[in-house]
Amino acid sequence: MPYTPILATLGYVLSPDRRRVLMVHRNARPGDHHLGKYNGLGGKLEPGEDVVAGMRREIREEAGIECDAMRLRGTISWPGFGRGGEDWFGFLFLVTGFSGEPYASNPEGSLEWVDVDRILDLPLWEGDRHFLPMVFDDDPRAFHGVMPYRDGRMVSWDCTRI
Repeated sequence: MPYTPILATLGYVLSPDRRRVLMVHRNARPGDHHLGKYNGLGGKLEPGEDVVAGMRREIREEAGIECDAMRLRGTISWPGFGRGGEDWFGFLFLVTGFSGEPYASNPEGSLEWVDVDRILDLPLWEGDRHFLPMVFDDDPRAFHGVMPYRDGRMVSWDCTRI
């Protein structure tokens, strides 16, 4: 069976002093697959949209700010991650410069500035704990991971940095 994942972006917006990151606390929709968890900002790519344009659009829609500087930190393949077992493939960005004032909330939940060094203390997807340190570290190499899910749980994690 061919691998035809849903393509998505996931962005982590740093505060100007680079000590905090803007996260969405998914607390607004009772039926949300991510309910109660904290997550970066992002979503599905639209047809004809490159990953950078998609990331900028998602940050604009979800936080009301414009991305002025960002870099691709890595990619992750999430086979079986979707609510119905759909496969996802994400492009993960660190947003190091933005303009505008972020919204207080969006339809998915409240937007909160979280200390980068406390991010792993939040309620997160189990798998996020494996890759989030690489999003924020000083290693200039991108990471490329595979994180299969089954029945809503991470099965394994494999990653390469180049």
